[in-house]
Amino acid sequence: MASVENHLIARLPRRDRQLLLDVCEPFALVIADVLSEPGKATRHLFFPITGFLSLVAPIEGHAGLEVGMVGREGMLGAHVALGVAAAPWRAQVQGAGSAWRLSAADFRRVQGRSAAVRGTLNRYLYMRMAQLAASAACLHFHLIGPRLARWLLATQDCAQASTFRVTHEFLAYMLGVRRVGITVAAGALQRAGLIEYHRGHLTVLDREGLEVAACGCYSADRRAYLALMR
Repeated sequence: MASVENHLIARLPRRDRQLLLDVCEPFALVIADVLSEPGKATRHLFFPITGFLSLVAPIEGHAGLEVGMVGREGMLGAHVALGVAAAPWRAQVQGAGSAWRLSAADFRRVQGRSAAVRGTLNRYLYMRMAQLAASAACLHFHLIGPRLARWLLATQDCAQASTFRVTHEFLAYMLGVRRVGITVAAGALQRAGLIEYHRGHLTVLDREGLEVAACGCYSADRRAYLALMR
């Protein structure tokens, strides 16, 4: 893992970037591995380089609901910057890849020495709060089809590829809907020529068309990120 490709680290001034990298180690992201659980003390923070994570909020009596993703644009464990020891969600690897990993103790030391790290994390935390608020509104007001299109666009961004493996069962779990709803919505996108789905492998064929089909939350998320984190 020779090059820095995580956006949060790459945007730091050279001195601060090196200060952070000096306490990081390469870490392999393996699909389905759980990196944090709600309510448990956070031991490590992760800056994905390739691959991505799903943030799943626990819901009593249900499997949970995905409330966000983390790819190379962000990090897992930003709550530590606020002095909070435990995360509010489960973080599970959804796309295999690699990341930089450091201990929570090392991160706190770097944070204390670097105003640039503190400023970057503050902006990232604000952006994450805005995205979570938008996700809650999206879940309440938008139909399954536009939400599915938004999820596929976000997944493509994180996966950095047009083809990725995903099942209808998993999509239903991530979006908090019944499997039949995903089947109908995915079928409509496929008939429109926007995606191709075969035996668990999904390919985005027409990204521009998928952006049109998605709810406005996707473009709003991108604008918010670019405005705060460019």
